[in-house]
Amino acid sequence: MPYRVDLREVATNALDRLVELGAIDAEIAHDGAIAALMPDSVPPDAVAAALGTADVAVSPAVGRDDGSVWVLSLRPIRVGRYVLRLHDAAAFGTGLHPTTALCLEAIEETAITAMPGALLDVGTGSGVLALAALAIGVPRAMGIDIDENALRVAAENARLNALDERLQLVLGGPEAVNGTWPFVVANVLAAPLIEMAPVLVRRIGHHGQLVLSGIPSSVEPEVDAAYRRLGMQRVRVTSRAGWIALVMQASW
Repeated sequence: MPYRVDLREVATNALDRLVELGAIDAEIAHDGAIAALMPDSVPPDAVAAALGTADVAVSPAVGRDDGSVWVLSLRPIRVGRYVLRLHDAAAFGTGLHPTTALCLEAIEETAITAMPGALLDVGTGSGVLALAALAIGVPRAMGIDIDENALRVAAENARLNALDERLQLVLGGPEAVNGTWPFVVANVLAAPLIEMAPVLVRRIGHHGQLVLSGIPSSVEPEVDAAYRRLGMQRVRVTSRAGWIALVMQASW
């Protein structure tokens, strides 16, 4: 069961340290105070030691709804000039996790450089990445996931943001769809990324871009090598709180 910590006087890097410790959610108030939800595997004294302060107030975490994601409060996701609203549901992708944030930044940067005609979101979860792409102007998107409940949540989020007519949802992995896309995003985990690499690269169109995330920095070389062996070229890498996102481009 997660628990809540509240801190008044904290260092400038306190939020990053909490994320590194495994914070499930964190918020900064207008006065600079920080609240965070911590997993029970990280004891409060470890939080205090990491932040260099004894002024850590601990209290029980309060779930928003039965079976919901543990978040302090449901917040809209801002992507450039656009704001997305998400249902409070258990599908991954609240926009708060570092891997999701890295993907959102990559989507926005790609759209600014050259707006792709379509996007494939592999492991779509709540649909936040596909919806972000649609919100900033990508004409159409497809989200795929092996979790049927995730697709239900993604469909609800698409309707909530009036983007449902431009989002197609498919149950399964990259082998469940045909064709190619100019822009593919896969925010899952390192092991599945390596395993699905031969199928996933076949979904990338001529000189298409691929964003891979959900990768701890320690295993980035293995993921990078798996895709470079298949003809993908490394464009850039970004990192946050021990996680990285790889942006790659097809050589064909």
